[in-house]
Amino acid sequence: MAERLLMIDDDASLATMVSEYLGAQGLLLSVAGTLAEGERLLREQAFDALILDGMLPDGDGLDLCRKLRATSTLPILMLTARGDEVDRVVGLEIGADDYLAKPFSPRELLARLRALLRRSQGNVARTADTLRFGRLEVDVAAMVARLDGKDLSLTAHQFALLLALARHPGRVLSRDALLELARGDALEAFDRSIDVHISRIRAAIEDDPKTPRRILTIRGAGYVFTLKQDDI
Repeated sequence: MAERLLMIDDDASLATMVSEYLGAQGLLLSVAGTLAEGERLLREQAFDALILDGMLPDGDGLDLCRKLRATSTLPILMLTARGDEVDRVVGLEIGADDYLAKPFSPRELLARLRALLRRSQGNVARTADTLRFGRLEVDVAAMVARLDGKDLSLTAHQFALLLALARHPGRVLSRDALLELARGDALEAFDRSIDVHISRIRAAIEDDPKTPRRILTIRGAGYVFTLKQDDI
């Protein structure tokens, strides 16, 4: 399966050039021109690496890098016109995995991305685990949930919520606890939409979402992932 990358950069011509070049090398690139759009895509989709510009119309890419690194191991390559050594050091110190100054060679960008992806995949292999509950399987390494062996369609945030519940079976988790386990303080608070996400998770993993057997609502307390799942 081709690696999926996200590039957050407001230079449309550069993004087009990078997209075409990486696409020819078998990589899938999504592009966002603002931090807001990039954060939305990060919430909704799973990516294997992030190419992040340091200066964007609506903010500083370094701030997003810092927030992401607080809760995520997503490989981040800072891409910026600032080639000063101090800027490079700052970017690396707050959590960027690599730093490439503009102008750059697409070939060098590809080489750096390949190196980041190899290191990331090596880390995943060492920490990989799969949680199994009867017919339901939660593959942590692949960030995929499966029912009867078939991949389920979940966003990255929905998978994170399911994983948080599955790692604490039998324990009632409040909405705040779920948010902390799934995302921490990064990007955005999801408290207003968490019930919607849980409903969509149920639609994917339950035989009858209206009468759930895997994820139960505890009125006034939160949600619990049930322990007795041998027959479901």
